[in-house]
Amino acid sequence: MTSPYPANQWARVPPASADAGRVVSCDLMFGVEEPADIAFQIAVARAGRIHAERLDVATEAKPLPRPTELSGPHGGRLHLLRAPRGILSVSYRAELVGPETEQAEVRASPAGGQLTMEQLTFLRPSRYCPSDHVVGLAVAEFGGLPPGRARVEAITSWIHHRVAYVIGSSAVHDSAEDTLLTGQGVCRDFAHLGITLCRALEIPARFAAVYAPGLSPMDFHAVFEAWVDGEWRVYDATRKVPRSSLVRIATGRDAADAAFADVLGGIASLHSIEVTATVTGNLPVDDHQADVHLY
Repeated sequence: MTSPYPANQWARVPPASADAGRVVSCDLMFGVEEPADIAFQIAVARAGRIHAERLDVATEAKPLPRPTELSGPHGGRLHLLRAPRGILSVSYRAELVGPETEQAEVRASPAGGQLTMEQLTFLRPSRYCPSDHVVGLAVAEFGGLPPGRARVEAITSWIHHRVAYVIGSSAVHDSAEDTLLTGQGVCRDFAHLGITLCRALEIPARFAAVYAPGLSPMDFHAVFEAWVDGEWRVYDATRKVPRSSLVRIATGRDAADAAFADVLGGIASLHSIEVTATVTGNLPVDDHQADVHLY
C-alpha cells in the first residue's frame, strides 16, 4: 500500500503524551550509475506512534515521486523507489510520542505449550545465525541454568564480557560463528550471537534494527528479542544505550531481513549516511536487568 501521508509534508496526529518523546532522522546519499530499484527500511515501525514524519527523495536536488510503502512484519514499513541516474538523496525525520501509549507485543502459545508458526520461524537457523552449529557450546555454557529468562540473561552477560565491541572489526558477510572465533564485533554481531545461542537452546529469538538515542558514535543500532514468559523482551549485549529509549525500525530472522537499504536492480552505491536519535528530557538509565519491551 502507499503511504497515507502527503508527499513532502509533515503528517500529524494529536500527541498522546508530552513525555518520553523521540526525534529520529536519517539522511542517505547514493551514487546511481544505472537506474536502480532500491528498498529502504528507515521509517519508524508502527505508524500509530508517530506525531509527525517526513520522507523526501530527490535526484540532483530534483524531487522524485514518493516511494511506495509496504507493510512489513511487526509494524515495519518498507519503501520502494525507482531511482534514475545521478546523486540520490533520501531524507527521513520523525517525531514520536512516548512508548507508554503502546502495549507490549504478547502472543500466547496455543494450549499444551505448542509453538506458533512465528515462534518456529525464529527457532530455525538463518543466514547469520547458524544455531545448529553451536548447540554443544550453548548447552555446555548455559544448559545448567533454568530454562527461559535465566538463560537469556546469562547469554547476554556472557556476550558482553567475552566479545569486544570494535568498530570496523567485522564484514557484511560475517556470521555469529565469525564473532565467536574473533571475539570482537559491532552491534549486529552481538545481536546475531545472542540470537544464535538462544535458538540453540530452543528459545525463539529475532533481530531488530532500531534508532538508539544515546548511542555514540551515532548510527543505526541492532538488538535482539527473545520469547520469554509469553512475550518478546529486548536484550542488548553491547550495553551501549538504554533499551527503553529504542525505536523499532525493522524486525526479522537476522540482519538480512532488516537492511536499511537494498539495491534490488541496477547499480547504486552508498556515498554517505547520517543518523540521529534523541529523547525528550533526560536519557533513561538502564540497569540491564529489568524486563524491557521494544515497541
